[in-house]
Amino acid sequence: MKFKLTQAKFLRVGALGAALLLGQSCSDSVLDEVVIAGIGNDYLNTPTGFNDGVNATYSYLRQWYGTETGNNLTTFGTDIYTNGADGGHKFINRYDGQFDSRSGSINDVWNDLYVGINSANAVIDRAPNVTGVAENIKKQRVAEVKFLRAHYYFILTRTFGGVDLRLTETVEPTKVATRATVPQMYAAIIKDLTEALPDLENKARSGDYGRVTRPVAEHMLAEVYLTKATSEAKAGDDYAKAATYAKNVINNYGIELLPNFADVHRPGNEMNKEVIFATQYTGDPLNNGGGNNSHVFFLMEYDVLPGMQRDVLNGRPFKRYKPTEYTLDNVFALANRTKDSRYFKTYKDVYYSNKPGKYNTTFDKSKATVTFALGDTAIYDPGYEMSTAERAKRPYQVLVPSAYSERLFPALSKNLDPNRVDRTQFAGTRDYINYRLADTYLILSEALLNSGDIPGAVAAINKVRRRAAWPGKEKEMEVAAADMNMMLIMEERARELIGEQKRWFDLKRWGVLVDRVKKYNPEGAPNIQPYHVLRPIPQNQIDRVEGGKDAFSQNPGY
Repeated sequence: MKFKLTQAKFLRVGALGAALLLGQSCSDSVLDEVVIAGIGNDYLNTPTGFNDGVNATYSYLRQWYGTETGNNLTTFGTDIYTNGADGGHKFINRYDGQFDSRSGSINDVWNDLYVGINSANAVIDRAPNVTGVAENIKKQRVAEVKFLRAHYYFILTRTFGGVDLRLTETVEPTKVATRATVPQMYAAIIKDLTEALPDLENKARSGDYGRVTRPVAEHMLAEVYLTKATSEAKAGDDYAKAATYAKNVINNYGIELLPNFADVHRPGNEMNKEVIFATQYTGDPLNNGGGNNSHVFFLMEYDVLPGMQRDVLNGRPFKRYKPTEYTLDNVFALANRTKDSRYFKTYKDVYYSNKPGKYNTTFDKSKATVTFALGDTAIYDPGYEMSTAERAKRPYQVLVPSAYSERLFPALSKNLDPNRVDRTQFAGTRDYINYRLADTYLILSEALLNSGDIPGAVAAINKVRRRAAWPGKEKEMEVAAADMNMMLIMEERARELIGEQKRWFDLKRWGVLVDRVKKYNPEGAPNIQPYHVLRPIPQNQIDRVEGGKDAFSQNPGY
């Protein structure tokens, strides 16, 4: 059974407006939606209201994972992606003067996650007074919500630094707010997660697929301690704790790496054995929120090229994010593609004609015209600089790196959504994978490397690398102790997790964001400054607080 969130009705709870989504299904059929009017403040204290409050708290994952906001703030302005041709948020990639405290993306993530946090606070505070719910179920649901509160605060802390730390329900309007310190934020996050662990289901996945279980919280604890280890809250045992929790996830729940890297993100295979936790989306438009939108952002402009028109299979190309030269030349180095399968299983290399006819060529001038029947190859991207003579032999256009531009570039295939109802649909239907076991292995490798356990770090990273190998190339993919360093970790995480809303946080954790953007992101390089490791606090938050910027300070540089 799959846990689903419905969008039938919103109930405002508290001054921050904790939106409760009424109606939820724990099976593949969604319950009929009933519009409920005149709901009182006591609704959350009822069994149905309590359940709806829990489900509503999950729904705020959809404001970050798979959204333009979440992707902009984790993909733009890194070493592996720069901006494509279109979109109004290029300033995030360029770190220019438009990226300030009035930015819509900044306001969105701040407001949405605080509503989710207050929803969590309301559920936790009111749970003791709820009757008619079995005590073990109540404890489990509170544990799930504590995880979610910690999760939302972890996003906010990595993005902004210390923020307003509210751990009780806000029930009346207030202008009083203060910024907690980063150590206080980590203490609260870790407390929520460790308190949640005993009451979460002790198995890989719930019968209601999509609910938080114990390995989900342990994976997050591993990531939290890994991140804390390089923060101002760092402690001497952070790496050891990160390694312990990562090992628990790997060893205790039967979660597995899939044999084929391509299957991890294969459409229709979202509920696979490698997934630890995913944000739930659905093909039902009434219950899908804004949908998983990641399918549009990483695609090139194929739909105006000879022999092609937009269709569902190839996607709606927003051309927001273009891989950097560093990504294509170093992370996915040509010499490694004969042993490492991930370049060809990450990027789309062939487009088949869906608009037959004879055309003048555009980007490939090795021939003057091309003619296609339906289903013929129209575009081939070999990923290397094929000679003009060789291209001239091909009855289609060949897209070589020298022809890449902000409109034409290798398109990420991980997020394609062929199950949309038509070629214009923006609200995608596929679950968004938050945590998967390959990430856990890489967290473990990084933690062990920084703890001085080189053999353990090598063993963990080689698990991921062997799976990525072409058949028969597994031994060639293994690294030795002499190869084990942070640069290997940085590039391995890029190869494995590109396009999965990880990179900006990774670069910040490693303390290399500014340096690597200057080296590898030509659009971001001229403007990025050391203060850009934090995002600006929304100005409307500062303006609302009694005492203004003296009571609720802006981050340096903004």
